[in-house]
Amino acid sequence: MATPAKFPFFPDNEEFWFETQRAFGASSYGASEFGEVLATVSRIASGDYEGWHAEWNVTAERVFAEAEAQRAAGHRVSARDGYLRAATYFRTSEFFLHGNPDDPRIQAAYEKATRAYRLGCPLYDTPILPVEIPYEGTTLPGYFHRVDDTEAKRPLFIMHTGFDGSAEEMHNESARAGVERGWNVLVFDGPGQYGPIHRERLPFRPDWENVVTPVVDFALTLPGVDPERIALMGVSFGGYLAPRAAAFERRISALVANDGIYDFGVTQLASVPPDQREAFIAALNQKDAPELDRQIVAGAQRSPSAKWAMDQAGYVMGEPTPHATVAKVLKFNLRDGIAEQIACPTLVLDSEEDLYLKGQPDELFKRLTCPKTLIRFTTAEGAGAHCQVGADRLANARIFDWLDDTFGLTGHR
Repeated sequence: MATPAKFPFFPDNEEFWFETQRAFGASSYGASEFGEVLATVSRIASGDYEGWHAEWNVTAERVFAEAEAQRAAGHRVSARDGYLRAATYFRTSEFFLHGNPDDPRIQAAYEKATRAYRLGCPLYDTPILPVEIPYEGTTLPGYFHRVDDTEAKRPLFIMHTGFDGSAEEMHNESARAGVERGWNVLVFDGPGQYGPIHRERLPFRPDWENVVTPVVDFALTLPGVDPERIALMGVSFGGYLAPRAAAFERRISALVANDGIYDFGVTQLASVPPDQREAFIAALNQKDAPELDRQIVAGAQRSPSAKWAMDQAGYVMGEPTPHATVAKVLKFNLRDGIAEQIACPTLVLDSEEDLYLKGQPDELFKRLTCPKTLIRFTTAEGAGAHCQVGADRLANARIFDWLDDTFGLTGHR
């Protein structure tokens, strides 16, 4: 195992550094510029959440204004690229604001990020199509990335993010990588994720098959989709959500868990002594537990990552109290034989220095009874961060090579 390098920015704050890596990594597919990210984080003090929002917003507004001018002048490619980068920077600006879900800057940044991205969608050689997927009386936002505008049947790659990403971010996560390799790609945000949580406070649900099934129904109405070759990938917390869906939705022909998760609640129980866990879980089911709430909030102050995770869980789980939030988080697991129900070929990814769920890919992999492959990404090759942040092209080569081999596809088309 390589020794992790000292963080070059925010050495005392792993969460600020990880989000900086994430912004740098978006450059692999044009969704950021190294110099713009470098200039922005150089203006931010470690742990300064207000400064984080302000400086990323400054960068986003500047890049967006330039893209607007480029579009007005008829410079299609320049405007397209600028809108994409602005979307990343607006989204990054609100990342640490969720401790107060009513902060108006959250909604403002969301609207600016999605507007910037959507302004760029028609500027691609084959335009990216924004879609609204019917779902339980409302719709889920997403995007259909097509190789071309023909009706030719192609394999379909459905992908979604996890705890805090967005359908727009999936552009540079794997969507464009799929298009480059001849895959049509449908990305979407489900309940609890970027679009639904910002638009209508629609929270996460553990039974993700009830999200993916209507997405597959919708996908089969799109042009150029081969119903026999549908792959699903979930990223980050999606490494639980996508496997959960694939255990029940049999139209999924291949599954990628990036990174794999068997039990999302383990981090919530890690600090509870084993002999006290039964009592702790029982206490979570109380309607009112003010002392337990105080302890949970106090425990979340132990590190920047713990604080952010608790703030984010409160924002996306839709529960009224900290203890009810933790109780809901514990429901997101593949126990009781659910993992064993997955039948399609499955690729589980693991990142050596995962900041959040170390060991979970192995827990999932060893329980799978389907055809399965485990790929480990290392720090030495530059891909050891959570979900291979900063090494998207390396990761996508391995993901899509596996998918091509699994579906019997050959080479770039």
